[in-house]
Amino acid sequence: MTPWNDAYRGRRVLVTGHTGFKGGWLSLWLSELGADVTGYSLPPLTEPNLFSAAGIAGRVRHVEGDVRDLAALRRAWLVCRPDVVFHLAAQPIVRESSRNPVDTVTTNVVGTTHVLELARESPAPVALVCVTSDKCYDNVEWAYGYREDDRLGGADVYSGSKAAAEVIVSSYQRTFFTSVDRPAVASARAGNVIGGGDWAADRIVPDCIRALTAGRTIDVRNPEAVRPWQHVLEPLSGYLTLGALLQQRDPAGIAARGPWNFGPTIPNARVAPHHRQGADAPRLAPAVGLRRGDQAHRRLVQGILRGRGRRRPCVGSDRGLHAARSGRCPGRLTVASRASRSGRSPSSPTSAARFCTCCGPTRRIFSSSARSISASSIPAA
Repeated sequence: MTPWNDAYRGRRVLVTGHTGFKGGWLSLWLSELGADVTGYSLPPLTEPNLFSAAGIAGRVRHVEGDVRDLAALRRAWLVCRPDVVFHLAAQPIVRESSRNPVDTVTTNVVGTTHVLELARESPAPVALVCVTSDKCYDNVEWAYGYREDDRLGGADVYSGSKAAAEVIVSSYQRTFFTSVDRPAVASARAGNVIGGGDWAADRIVPDCIRALTAGRTIDVRNPEAVRPWQHVLEPLSGYLTLGALLQQRDPAGIAARGPWNFGPTIPNARVAPHHRQGADAPRLAPAVGLRRGDQAHRRLVQGILRGRGRRRPCVGSDRGLHAARSGRCPGRLTVASRASRSGRSPSSPTSAARFCTCCGPTRRIFSSSARSISASSIPAA
């Protein structure tokens, strides 16, 4: 039994960005949970892609459109009449923001504003999860994790766009969504994700696979960098839990509103050589210099979803990397109730209220969809 076992059954759910990596997996998961899913997004950005490989168009109501087009988004919204909205449509690549800063800002900031505005116009209150990024924080290169109340900002356009999106979410929440009968809104700040079906450029696992397949040296832009990588199903399980709580008009649902971090625990931190050692290890070469946006330290202090405490991911780095390579289900995910939120270092989660969020419908998703994803044919380590 998950904390959202029946929260989505029969619910009308709108997912923006459903042709992307996280949005595609989320749409599949919602479909398995019995939701009536409408997806609104631009066409997939890569070929191949998860949307086509997993047959997502056959599982959801597929609407092609740009979140910057308010009129088109409004038409899709009115057809869907959503009970729950997951907003994932974004320009997600840091280095692309340097090449196309205007597109990055308009997509990530104006697109988010459009979703919030349609929630404000909705005649019935909706539960809205706006997914941003851990890069919304002003990165001052400290070694401990960022908390939800730390300063927002960014030295690069991508980070600035995510921080601005967070400010817009907070502004709408404090201006328009102040009562229990108004839309319930939360933002989700996750770190980097890995998993089957990701073919995007400038992402570490796809870049490694492309280099290994071509027999090239793997270029590592910053080998000593700290990044909060996690398997894609980890933050998605958190988003689903968050969306389920936002549907509740009780103290737990009200407490779930606002910003939330989703990231791995400190024991799952690894450096690149940990995963492949010995004579057959791939050749790693540091790229020359740091690029803008490639800061050295980026950690999150976990927020979770009931009271004040932590969410404990349990796929872990080793199992998550294996799942990303093999396309198989990473195993059981656990959501634990929160412990204290005081202090900078993550506290141990309590042992109460643990729920399996993976071995049921998600295992079926992997068995039915992931076999067609390239990760299932990557050579074994």
